[in-house]
Amino acid sequence: MENQSDQNIIPQQYTGTSMDALEERISASTEEAITLFNRTATKLLSINDWGKYAGMSAFQLMDPHGIKAERAAEEGDFIRIDIPGPGTHTGKGYDWVRIQEIKSINEGECQILAIIVRPCAHPLEKEGKTAHFLKDTATSTFIVKRNGVRITAEEHGRNEVPNTETGSVYDKGRNFIVGMAGKLGLSYPQWKSLVKGLLKD
Repeated sequence: MENQSDQNIIPQQYTGTSMDALEERISASTEEAITLFNRTATKLLSINDWGKYAGMSAFQLMDPHGIKAERAAEEGDFIRIDIPGPGTHTGKGYDWVRIQEIKSINEGECQILAIIVRPCAHPLEKEGKTAHFLKDTATSTFIVKRNGVRITAEEHGRNEVPNTETGSVYDKGRNFIVGMAGKLGLSYPQWKSLVKGLLKD
């Protein structure tokens, strides 16, 4: 599913499981495709709206100090994720990821915007334990891409291993259950819904 440009963005798979969700649209003209790409890219950076498309979870952008942010995402920001069911004590009721990198590529007929996130500690616990149901080996890469008149929205999960080594006994058990559910593909519908929603008018 990955082409050469994707391989330069998506972290390599080396442990655990992986997942790919992709949705595409074909525009009638290059101008229409550019308009759709720009609109979709803006939606990708609007983390607080992701819940409208993903359906299952709620997402809140937090700045590097752990304060709610009502703006486009930036590198170093946190994303607070409220998934169905009880959260962890370590994450104070939530799962947390940090935006590791935002990549933008504009080369001729190819435009790409990508956000790479990784599980992390609660932002107010600087030396804290990973507050996510996956270990911090995992990454999620969200991509919006235009290749000519073809527009795609994608999510690529890599190196997904349940986080059963940090937190309380409760957290470990909860993370095992949620992590195994993701391993069995139960998180796929959420990401498929997200990428479809990003491309909708």
